[in-house]
Amino acid sequence: MTQTESLPHLLEAVARGEISTEAALDKIKHLAYEPVGEFAKIDHHRQLRTGFPEVIWGPGKTPDQIAQIIAVMRQRNSVVMATRIEPAVYAALQPKVEGLSYYEVARICAIAPPTIEPQYPGSIGILSAGTADLPVAEEAAVVAELSGFRVQRLWDVGVAGIHRLLNNRHVIESASVLIVVAGMEGALPSVVAGLADCPVIAVPTSIGYGASFGGLAPLLTMLNSCAAGVGVVNIDNGFGAAVLAGQILRTAAKLRMA
Repeated sequence: MTQTESLPHLLEAVARGEISTEAALDKIKHLAYEPVGEFAKIDHHRQLRTGFPEVIWGPGKTPDQIAQIIAVMRQRNSVVMATRIEPAVYAALQPKVEGLSYYEVARICAIAPPTIEPQYPGSIGILSAGTADLPVAEEAAVVAELSGFRVQRLWDVGVAGIHRLLNNRHVIESASVLIVVAGMEGALPSVVAGLADCPVIAVPTSIGYGASFGGLAPLLTMLNSCAAGVGVVNIDNGFGAAVLAGQILRTAAKLRMA
């Protein structure tokens, strides 16, 4: 049962006499947040507030801590994600967490149904400038798909070979929102935005030679884009780009309903 469904379900159960008031109160006290040991407090209301459940940030947590957090979150969410999980951490999690899937390129562990149907109209087009940018681009793609959005990928279409991008303009033209991931000088989002009629979310990566300064050079390029309609997230933040793209599609769906 998802968090969005849990409170109405609980109130209906009380009304039908299937659960006592005392038992319901015991469950409600953990609807806002729930402690996990002495190291975490799970924000169960986040999906109700924002439309997206809490996602586990992997670095800095032990495999045992991650496993305990997943165990609590999976009771209330049909999809549970942990990001930036390295292969060694996943190997340690496998015996602790039943049904855990691993998306190696994206470095994401997840508990999820076998198939997730898109919940909103429209699609998110995700472009990467180079193969080295794929971990960040795949992070965005996997997060978006597990969150119930339709994704179309287009990899290795950087400006050093601009014909690769121009030969795939259909991806740009068919997308409702675009995520463009690039390192080095970070020029790809500006080029894409000059061809697109939808919002472009630019994601600088830390890929590049010395003067790239760990992603600072493409970040500044993207912030100074001469093309209109470009928003920029932080360096290597594929997760944040996916959530922003999802919010754009969710807002568009609200406006259609209104």
